[in-house]
Amino acid sequence: MGAGLVMPYADTQAMTAHLAEISTAVAPGAHAILVLDGAGWHASGALVVPPNITLLPLPPHSPELNPVENVWAYLRQDWLSLQVWDDYPAIVEACCQAWTRFLAQPEVVRSVTTRAWARVDA
Repeated sequence: MGAGLVMPYADTQAMTAHLAEISTAVAPGAHAILVLDGAGWHASGALVVPPNITLLPLPPHSPELNPVENVWAYLRQDWLSLQVWDDYPAIVEACCQAWTRFLAQPEVVRSVTTRAWARVDA
């Protein structure tokens, strides 16, 4: 299971929409912890965080700790690089298809996003 949105901007409004989407994917009675980098919209006072999500900010200048950085690299490397699209809707469609293909491979998702420091049983 995964949640994502393809949006034209990365800002507080987009992040609020993304958190709302993630919130719908959290199992009833469960709680999600979302690892975040230091982007301004991740810490905005106007950000609306659903009650079933806790934000976990990473230390400044530490992209190697953020599992999503590997997701973006994987999507670009495997499905989104070295291409030219005709228009904006084609770009959005390519991004949505790449995300869907990625989520359809749970073993790849696990290998791309796993961090030794984040393991509870380590």
